[in-house]
Amino acid sequence: MQVESQWVRRWVLAGMAACAVALWPLACSHDGSSRAADPAAEPARLDFTLKDLAGKDVRLSDYKGRPMIVNFWATWCLPCKAEIPGFVQLVDKYKDEQFTVLGVSTSDSPEDLQRFVAANRINYPILVGLGHDDLLEAYDAVDAVPVSWFIRRDGTVYMKKVGTDTQDWFDSQVKALFALP
Repeated sequence: MQVESQWVRRWVLAGMAACAVALWPLACSHDGSSRAADPAAEPARLDFTLKDLAGKDVRLSDYKGRPMIVNFWATWCLPCKAEIPGFVQLVDKYKDEQFTVLGVSTSDSPEDLQRFVAANRINYPILVGLGHDDLLEAYDAVDAVPVSWFIRRDGTVYMKKVGTDTQDWFDSQVKALFALP
């Protein structure tokens, strides 16, 4: 009887693990909704200072004047990891237009991020968001990742995107950032 009980317990645990793996992508992204800002867009919250992977202070306001995506992500999030090669391509494609992506990790240590960046050949700044709940709240990145904010050169919000999308979709939104004043 005890052997049968252990067998049942193992199958129940295996089933729970399978469900957790199947639902994992839903835990780190929402429905992919986006919100375009109105023409009189609100200014982006660029009054935050974070650490980069070398431990140096980086002010988000230093990037004003550049069209950018501020992308909130985590190394454990599969959709987040799937976006990275596309962001690398966008940064390469639009470097002459001074486009940048700022990757803000919501829950990873600098040491883990350094290994991750090296392994994935990320060509844009990665900032440590761990412990910056005020920033995560201001950018609605507390409950789910990835969350991407599209910021115009003038520092106003063009769009907020919850979840991920195709490379073509991201490319079209970046082009729209250049077309706007």
